[in-house]
Amino acid sequence: MADALLVLEDGTVFRGRSVGATGTVLGEAVFNTGMTGYQEVLTDPSYRGQIVAMTAAHVGNYGMHPDHAESDAIQVAGFVVREMAHRPSSWRSQGSLPDALRDADVVAIEDVDTRRLTRRIREHGAMRAGLSSEILDADALLALVRESPSMAGRELVSEVGVREPRIVRPDGDVRLRIAALDLGMKRSMITGLVGLGAEVHLLPSNTSADAVRALEPDGLFVSNGPGDPATVEAAVATTAALLGEVPVFGICLGSQLLGRAMGASTYKLAFGHRGINQPVLRRREGVVEITSHNHGFAVDATTLGERTGEHRYRTASHGEVEVSHVNLNDDVCEGLVALDLPAFSVQYHPEAAPGPSDAHYLFDRFGELMLAVREGRARSLVDLEQKAGVA
Repeated sequence: MADALLVLEDGTVFRGRSVGATGTVLGEAVFNTGMTGYQEVLTDPSYRGQIVAMTAAHVGNYGMHPDHAESDAIQVAGFVVREMAHRPSSWRSQGSLPDALRDADVVAIEDVDTRRLTRRIREHGAMRAGLSSEILDADALLALVRESPSMAGRELVSEVGVREPRIVRPDGDVRLRIAALDLGMKRSMITGLVGLGAEVHLLPSNTSADAVRALEPDGLFVSNGPGDPATVEAAVATTAALLGEVPVFGICLGSQLLGRAMGASTYKLAFGHRGINQPVLRRREGVVEITSHNHGFAVDATTLGERTGEHRYRTASHGEVEVSHVNLNDDVCEGLVALDLPAFSVQYHPEAAPGPSDAHYLFDRFGELMLAVREGRARSLVDLEQKAGVA
């Protein structure tokens, strides 16, 4: 088995064995704390441009299965594990993880002290890194790393979203039509929307507001995706233009873009949230959800406008907005809800792929909101919930 080398931009070196393709990759080093769900992580387009380390000690145990893929390909730039299972033990497995990595031409390394790596990233932040099974000279690889671009300011959405519109229809009757800005949308999110009885129109990230209006949708969905939200200007402009015209629901990057559409700025977290065990407070109900996360940026809610109450702000053009969810580990904004418009978002992943299903109800709420707005029964999510006795 060939040697492999991982080098962080601060000069930290990790040596191990190659368990993927032969090659050299550059990207942002991050860690994921999930004990399971490695296939969903690998195929999530939000991980584009990142070298992902799993904190679980043994990865690949149950192999690979096409039903667990969140896109058509492995999306990560590189993969880091403590120990790789070379022979899967699940009866459902249709291939091993190392074979899948090699087939996808993804460089990967095992026999790395992932505890040390994780602590390094936690203490110093996510940073640029290089992973190679070709270049084994640490200084040479470090030189390449320090010439590579940072994730801040990097536009990656155009690499993973649909390039042409595509329609996905439910098996039964169509009761809703959703325009979905595909910024790197996971398959499980499409499944969640189609499950509402919706005809989902997957649209490129640069789709104009007029093109969306031409579809006469019941709602606008803004998906997850990779990179810096400040670079996705066309999707922000489209979202801003449609606020108040149709119900809007954003997830992950989509939440950041909704925040920017309402006037907020976004910022890069030190090492991000990536895992399936993040505690999030749903403030109105006082409920704590255990949630699945994958994001390195967040909304600075204080930049939405004048503060009008606890976790509530008045925007310049879109009325009042409330921080609906907050991360209990670090107080990061995890969700927004417009009080005067039918728009809301969450920073985490309610589709639970991988992860718990505590927040899957959010798809149903979006469906209920679209129907209520169409029928004139509600003007916002808060209005709908109050009439239903939820809050």
